[in-house]
Amino acid sequence: MSGLSGLDWIAADWGTTNLRVWALDAAGRVLARATGGRGMGKLTRADYEPALLDMVGGWLGADRVPVLICGMAGSRQGWAEAPYAAVPCAPLAAGRTVRPAVADGRLDVHLLPGLQQDSPADVMRGEETQIAGLLAGRPGFDGVLCLPGTHSKWVRISAGEVVSFQTAMTGELFALLSGQSVLRHGMAGEGWDEAAFAEGLGQAISRPERLAARLFAIRAEGLLHGLPPEAARSRLSGLLIGAELAGARPYWLGQEVAIVGAEGIGGAYRRALAGQGVEAVLADGEAMVLAGLGAARALMRGH
Repeated sequence: MSGLSGLDWIAADWGTTNLRVWALDAAGRVLARATGGRGMGKLTRADYEPALLDMVGGWLGADRVPVLICGMAGSRQGWAEAPYAAVPCAPLAAGRTVRPAVADGRLDVHLLPGLQQDSPADVMRGEETQIAGLLAGRPGFDGVLCLPGTHSKWVRISAGEVVSFQTAMTGELFALLSGQSVLRHGMAGEGWDEAAFAEGLGQAISRPERLAARLFAIRAEGLLHGLPPEAARSRLSGLLIGAELAGARPYWLGQEVAIVGAEGIGGAYRRALAGQGVEAVLADGEAMVLAGLGAARALMRGH
């Protein structure tokens, strides 16, 4: 088997829903990439190696190839548990990894650990690699990172270490409320209404204690005044992000803030913060994952 020419190592981001993999050469250039739907939530422990081979088997030749994996494959329910490192610490926890047993001798798999905070209790898996990616490009960064998503993270960074962090279930709440609650009846479609988003955002930031009442008002306005689905979805997003920002105020107020994420959701957070007088920079989430995994690869090599 010849495999993919120039392949030096494989990077992987294994989430709850999806698996993303990249083939890289010795200089860190991407030779190939693939995405599949076999996330942690669909796998037993015995499924991980076959799932990985389904994605990368065509890249492999006869030689053993390092595979660095961040995310949920290292969770207690994943391939093998990579214990959390306690903050304050560097995001890559001094290069510590766990190597699960594999049957295919061409694979040299390393699972990256997540981070834990004892009080208030909090954990992350996968985001620490994006943090490492941003710090690889901005080693002097001293401020706060926002990583929006299913479980959004607010992270204090100082002297190259994660000092503390806070998680908000904003993305999961949006999915549950828009897809399973009474609000689902008025939210069909994929449109966006920036004015409705800004309205919900302002309401929640100024009066977060009224969030539950504001949520039901979306349903009532749909019934009584024909609130369009795109306005309903956008206001729901604004309310939830606004409540998150209100709760995270000690993190972003008066700080340098960088957002790590895709343009869509990252841009929404950026606009929300701009409304509060915070001009955050936006870094692409996939690029930060790759940069972080590249930094982990460099630690493994000892340079």
